[in-house]
Amino acid sequence: MKKILLFLSLLLIFGSSSNAATTTTKIPLRDFFRTEEGAWYKISPDGKMLSFTAPYKSRTNIFVQPTDLRTEAQRITEIKDREIFDYYWKDDSRIIYFKDIDGDENYHLFVVNVQTKETTDLTPFEGVDCEMLDLLDGVSEDEVLVIMNKENTEAFDVYRLNIKTSDLELIVKNPGNVINWATDHNGVVRVAFTKDGTNDSVYYRDTEEQSFKKIITTTFKEKFFSIVFTSDNKDIYALSDRGRDKIALVKYNINEDKEDEILFQHQDVDVDSFSYSKKHGTLSSVDYYTWKLEHVFFDKERKAIFDYISTQLPSDMVVEFITSDQDESLFIIKAYSDKVPNSYYLYNDKTKELKKLADSRPWLDSDNMSDTKPIQYKSRDALTINGYLTLPAGKDPKKLPVVVVVHGGPEARDTWGFDPEIQFLANRGYAVLQVNYRGSTGYGRSFWESSFKQWGLKMQDDLTDGVQWLINQGVADPSRIAIYGGSYGGYAALAGVTFTPDLYACAVDYVGVSNFFTFFEAAPAYWKPILEMMYEEMGDPVKDKELLTQISPLFHVDKIKVPVFIAQGAQDPRVNKKESDQIVQALKNRHIKVEYMVKMDEGHGFLNEENKLEFYKRAEKFLGQCLAAPKN
Repeated sequence: MKKILLFLSLLLIFGSSSNAATTTTKIPLRDFFRTEEGAWYKISPDGKMLSFTAPYKSRTNIFVQPTDLRTEAQRITEIKDREIFDYYWKDDSRIIYFKDIDGDENYHLFVVNVQTKETTDLTPFEGVDCEMLDLLDGVSEDEVLVIMNKENTEAFDVYRLNIKTSDLELIVKNPGNVINWATDHNGVVRVAFTKDGTNDSVYYRDTEEQSFKKIITTTFKEKFFSIVFTSDNKDIYALSDRGRDKIALVKYNINEDKEDEILFQHQDVDVDSFSYSKKHGTLSSVDYYTWKLEHVFFDKERKAIFDYISTQLPSDMVVEFITSDQDESLFIIKAYSDKVPNSYYLYNDKTKELKKLADSRPWLDSDNMSDTKPIQYKSRDALTINGYLTLPAGKDPKKLPVVVVVHGGPEARDTWGFDPEIQFLANRGYAVLQVNYRGSTGYGRSFWESSFKQWGLKMQDDLTDGVQWLINQGVADPSRIAIYGGSYGGYAALAGVTFTPDLYACAVDYVGVSNFFTFFEAAPAYWKPILEMMYEEMGDPVKDKELLTQISPLFHVDKIKVPVFIAQGAQDPRVNKKESDQIVQALKNRHIKVEYMVKMDEGHGFLNEENKLEFYKRAEKFLGQCLAAPKN
């Protein structure tokens, strides 16, 4: 099967381009990266109102509109300083949203009245991060459950917050090692997930009056997460790879401490997520990624809706259910492909009517986009590596300049769909290689574990082997290959030009680590419960001093001989600005060309539109200079 997939991938990439543009139209940079016109569509519980985000004075704001679409949308927020992180309908007249200050990731919770537009910061606490735990739908009219590190910066306690009066009540105290909580359908905190060094445990209680008792203990290498209680609040649905390599959807019997049933598993990939119908009290579907997102439905009604909608849209589009009203008769649908940005639809299951709400980037013409195809190759130690290759439309796929785009995490993965970065680079004439290197999620526990203490080593080899594969295929010009990434991808970019100095013509490091010792020293307080796990995965600053010295680009800066562009948010709580400062200075000391971009109002990645546009403008110029022409 794998050989067939590899053959088909090569055939699709090199043997056919019938659906690709035959000429290249240079698209303005701004069109790829400006704020989307319509995104994050949601429906009020009663189904009478839509909400979505759109730009207002270059910032994401919330708009509302009746679901009958007979009147124009109205903006209900006036945010000018910082992008919204997330938002929810609390009821039919109030929306709550989260926003931080200059990227510090200490999110405040705000409530806005849909009719009056009156807005209140409900958690105006300096240096405190607030996260949603339970909206208490159908449980409490004015209250929600949130978690905050208000009492102790290292631990998140559970609070009951009244969004009408701003009253705040501490209801569950974190003993210090709880990293997450879960509630039942009555809004009762019933489950606590703890981390003690490299051991993970799940604690449980039947009622609020009881103490938590331990029901599961594993090493951090085994996962048990994404808890949803069954409709009777007795057992739970969860995602777990306990006793197996791939994450499966299971039903767990709490009283007997066992898996009652494996509800779904895939032989090749992990289960990614699942959905639950509050109306019916049953599971609706499960999702997983092969080379693209796929669904399996438990609910015949939901599958019939999906099948019908799929017939109304182009066959190459991925279709997703995003949200619904309380009655589950109105649904927001998202559809996209590699060449088509997100489009949003409103589906009425009573009338079987599908209405298009918006194209998130209506100014982009899919005919001018490039195809993204799945690829597969073997690493030097015979591991199967999956990824994607995007070839510039209208170009002969031979001896092309290449940009290797490395995803962050590293516990994440690239997926198939529209990516403005990838399409922008392809539009500028570059072949773009994306690699799901070892340590990427979705391919099972053994694939993930093969990355332990391999930062800069075998993980980097996977990228190098992908580049060599592309050279062997005749696609890549060996003298014109760049590497770029953010977070872990930023580290990989630095590692690429440090440990394989003859492979890349230049690198773009976006909020990446350069020195693991200072990285761990500057870790945010709330990382304390997970540091032992991180040491196991990456290396212990004391026990593995030699390893971390070996893989930290800063200590080998003498090997770098090509230009580097580094971008950093000054407020970044995860990869401190010092990570960029020190390697920039080291490069300057060695007279290596380095460009440095720092934004004082950003954190771990740029969110504000003007900063994103400036970053990509500078990156475009930088890449254009180092990948300009073949070097014979």
